[in-house]
Amino acid sequence: MQKITPCLWFDTEGEEAAELYTSVFPNSRIVDVTRYGSAGPRPEGTVMTVSFELDGQKFVALNGGPEPGFTFSEAISFQVSCKAQEEVDAFWSRLSEGGEEGPCGWLKDRYGVSWQIVPTVLPELLSDPDPEKSQRVMQAMLKMKKIEIDELERAAAEVSSPV
Repeated sequence: MQKITPCLWFDTEGEEAAELYTSVFPNSRIVDVTRYGSAGPRPEGTVMTVSFELDGQKFVALNGGPEPGFTFSEAISFQVSCKAQEEVDAFWSRLSEGGEEGPCGWLKDRYGVSWQIVPTVLPELLSDPDPEKSQRVMQAMLKMKKIEIDELERAAAEVSSPV
């Protein structure tokens, strides 16, 4: 049983966001939708929460309203590990649509939620015992928005010139 479930605060777009996310990730589904009743504070019948799973991970979207300061920021992000460039490309394309591309594999989706689309090879290359190799990979990554695996591998394979 999962003990910790991320809860994402939206104004009114919780169900729409959950529908997008469940369409992007495999093994995903909307589990339950609850609605506000006559006690409010939102209009009766409007969506209050959406419970959903992304690749088996449970989430809740809450339509809590436009409270001051209750907005998404990069302080919290969801990291998506990808084995191949095709996965990176697909997640990047779908999640950044209508959103904002950031540096080094980061993006904000159309709702302002931050995502890191990370190929599994990146941490491997960055932790290489050869510090020159790992630094070349870091320099290459810092020039990218969407991470390109071929470019990382080319940077890792470069031969240093003798001094």
